[in-house]
Order: sequence, then C-alpha cells, then structure tokens
Amino acid sequence: MTKTMENHTAKYQMFRAKYPEFIYHSYDIQETDTELAVTYHFEITGLAQFAPTWRFPKPQEKAGQTPSMDMAENQKNMEKEEKDVLLEQMIFSLGMVELVSYWKITCSPRVLVQAGSLDQKQIDWWKDLYFNGLGEFFYVNHIDGADGETFMEIQAVSQSPAPAAAFASAASTPGPGTRVLVPIGGGKDSVVTLELLKEAGAERFGYIINPRGATVHTAEVAELPAEQVISAKRTLDKNMLELNKQGFLNGHTPFSAIVAFSALIAARLYQLPYIALSNESSANESTVQGSTVNHQYSKSFRFEQDFHEYADVYLPGSSYYFSMLRPLSEFQIAKYFAGCKAYHKIFRSCNVGSKTDIWCGHCPKCLFVYLILSPFLKTGEVADIFGRNMLEDETLTGTLEQLVGIQEEKPFECVGSRSEINTAIMLTIRRMELEGEKLPVLFEYYKKTGLYEQYCGAGDAYSGAFDEENLVPEPWKELVRQRCAQTER
Repeated sequence: MTKTMENHTAKYQMFRAKYPEFIYHSYDIQETDTELAVTYHFEITGLAQFAPTWRFPKPQEKAGQTPSMDMAENQKNMEKEEKDVLLEQMIFSLGMVELVSYWKITCSPRVLVQAGSLDQKQIDWWKDLYFNGLGEFFYVNHIDGADGETFMEIQAVSQSPAPAAAFASAASTPGPGTRVLVPIGGGKDSVVTLELLKEAGAERFGYIINPRGATVHTAEVAELPAEQVISAKRTLDKNMLELNKQGFLNGHTPFSAIVAFSALIAARLYQLPYIALSNESSANESTVQGSTVNHQYSKSFRFEQDFHEYADVYLPGSSYYFSMLRPLSEFQIAKYFAGCKAYHKIFRSCNVGSKTDIWCGHCPKCLFVYLILSPFLKTGEVADIFGRNMLEDETLTGTLEQLVGIQEEKPFECVGSRSEINTAIMLTIRRMELEGEKLPVLFEYYKKTGLYEQYCGAGDAYSGAFDEENLVPEPWKELVRQRCAQTER
C-alpha cells in the first residue's frame, strides 16, 4: 500500500530560513601510479562540513605487455600538459552532482560554487537536473511550494565558461574490438548489455561502484579479465548520515547521474571511447500517474539526451555516453535475459537485500522481477531464483496493485511500465492455464480485477517493439533490433 509520510513543508521552510547557504568549496586530487583519489569539500553554513571521497583505480599494464600506440601517444600528449584539463572538468562536474545528496539535508535556497566556473546555461542545466532528479524527494516528503525556479539559486564565483579542453572527440563508428565501458549494477539489465556487446565483438570493460557479490559475480560470469573490471570506491560523509538520524531532510537523489559523471572519469583514465548504460525505454514512465514525478528520472531518455549534450559542449572529447537498451522495454530485456542461464543464480537487484546480496522476496522490486521473468521461464525456475514462490504470498496484493496501475503510484523502485507488467502477467496466466497449472493466489486475485480480459484483448505489444528515440550508435543499434525486438532467443 502507499506509504503515508509526514508533511515536511514546515520543516523545509524552517531549514531554508535557518541555513540559507550551501557552499561547494573545492576538491582535492591525490594521484599515485595505481589510483586517482578525490575529496570534495561542501558546507552548509552554520551547520556542518562534508568531505565525501571517490577512489578510481588506474590502468595497469600486464607483465611483459607494452602500451598500445594510442595509449602511448595519449600519455605523451598528456605529459606535455601541466594537467589534464578535461579530467579536472569531469572531477568538478562529479562534485556538482554529488553535492545534491548533502544540499537536500536543509534545501538551502542559495548554492555558492567556489570550486569551478559555470556559465548561465550550465547553471540552468544543473538546476533542471536537481529539480527533476529530486521529484520523488519533494513528493514523498510532501513538500509543498517547491518549484523549478525558486527552490534554488546557484551562484558561481566565476560565470565565465570553463576553458575548453583541447581534445578530439573520443568516439568513432564502432566495430569489432571497440573498447567500451559498461556500468554493472548486479541486475539483469547490465547482463543483457554485456552479452550483446560480446556478440558485437566489443572489448568490454566493467565499471562497478562499491563492489558487492552480484556485481563482482556478473563480471566473472561475463568473463571479463580482472584488469578490465574498474572498481571505484564512493564514500559518503558520516556527518550526513548523522544529520539524517537527527531528523534533517532525507530522500531519493538521482543516483544514475552520479553513475554517468563518474563513468566519464573512469573511461577517461582507461581511454575508452564508449560508455554503454543499460537503461530501457520503460524508465521514461512517471512513477505517479498524471505527474512528472519519476523515480528513474536520471535513467530516462530526457536525461540521457541532456547529459550527452552537456558533455559535448562542456566536456568536449569525453566518451560517447548512451544506453544500449534504450530501444527496448523491461519486457524485452527479461525475454532476452531468460536465455542467459549462467547468470540466473548470481544476479541481484533487490535494494532491501543489497547489503547481504540476497533477494528479500517481499519487496516491490523482487515482485516486479519475478513477474517480468514469469512468461519466459517455467514456474519452478522463477521460484528457484528467489527461493520461494512469491505469487503465493497474499501480503503482496497491495504491491501487485501498485505495479499494475490499480493504485495511482507505482512503487518508488526501478520497475517497468504498468502496461508491460500487465502483459507479462496475462501471458503467464495464459501459459499456466494452457498447461493445466493451478493459478497462485496473486493471479487468482488479478483475474478478478478485469485486467486479464483487458490485456488479453490487447495482446503482446512488446516483443516486436523498438523505440526509435535512442542514441545507440550503428551497427550496435541494428544488433539490438535483431536480437531483442524481432527474434526469439
């Protein structure tokens, strides 16, 4: 059922009045032969200072291996410069997206940026990301009166454009052997991207933030060499966690934007011309019907386009950022993933069980993945993945209602569209009835809602679909079309 939360408008207004200024002071860079470490310095004036950190490994050559000509030439060029201007701009930009996790504690109306330069178009771009990326934060906290203009004023010490980095575009038309960075989250989506790129003959590099069991095992099953798994370490400042405990404002921030900017840094260090995300067309759907509130805003095509354009203008020469799965729905991804049997025992995307690397078997994300896989696997196969038959759990009826659209809010999780979830359920019920299987309790309930007949009439609108709003480069776009949109695996 929808979780009722306290209206925090009064608290929001009080904190903004008491703590009117947030400062992005600076960032420190420490480099060794093996690592790039960054510490950011933020402050809520009169309350607290914060120093979150990032650590990126540097590429290490194998014993007896000489650097490639491209890498050697690039290193030579970089040594001529006092510093890598493009890399520094990427680091500054990662701080701009990192700061929102700390700003939201008090939602200070003024953000002073001392760490770098921003022109007015950049300021507008960042405000747009913050406001839309915090849509869930404002909605769940019942904060009234926040609008995209007045919620924040960004002031930069210098509003001159940042110096353009003198580097050519990193990407060209991909072909066999193209080097590509793939962020790995541990779920089914990045598996599909890895497998498609393997088929394309690309040289795949995994990018993992704060490794855990599922992300590490995914890289292993994908047969990525150890030197091609880039594991970054992100550390949150303890002051933020303590202030959250004390009752300051807390909530969802656009994590996928952090993935995007940090992936640019990793790709820069390893000289990789492409970054292939695994965000699907389903991420464009709002979480709350009739609104723009979207838990997955920074996974949406709008953000992908905006980020791509920002990098072209303000980070020229950076890697080409796109989502390999943007033409597809979660339904199609599940259909493909059902054939990736080697990953079925190790993939995980349950946030509740993330610390212990398990499927909790009771949350909306678990139920969604269970439902979306069910048309393509046998009943026992799906139950084996989760360790239980979730469809026999009557306590999940309210969650089912959220997923299929009976309730106006979907769960605030990364789940598919209402229509494709209904389609998956309809197809699973049809298969079970044709095979003489007894319907589980959640499907018995579902059939009483009238949705089964509705979606039986609509049929499968997803297996052959292909969303043309995407940035997938040729010939990879055609591979996605052939393997996922038109053919059975």
